[in-house]
Amino acid sequence: MSSAEGEARKALNRLRRAIEKAEHELEAVEGALRNAEGKDFPADDFTAMQTKLSEVQAFIEEQAERLEEKVLLSGGLEPGRIRRSSE
Repeated sequence: MSSAEGEARKALNRLRRAIEKAEHELEAVEGALRNAEGKDFPADDFTAMQTKLSEVQAFIEEQAERLEEKVLLSGGLEPGRIRRSSE
């Protein structure tokens, strides 16, 4: 793997962790505001934000898969023919 591909993988992992942290923090804010606001809590807004974060997660996964396929192909391997021992 070239250093550019390694850097891309590291950046995707950092972004993945940042989104996971954002999801956790959103849950914490949601819980606190639900308690504070009661029936005035904007549940739809929080649902929409969770959807957006999920979309970012999906984007990250798509890019990670694309990068992995590119690395495998550059090494002369077919991405769909690789078996992982963890599966």
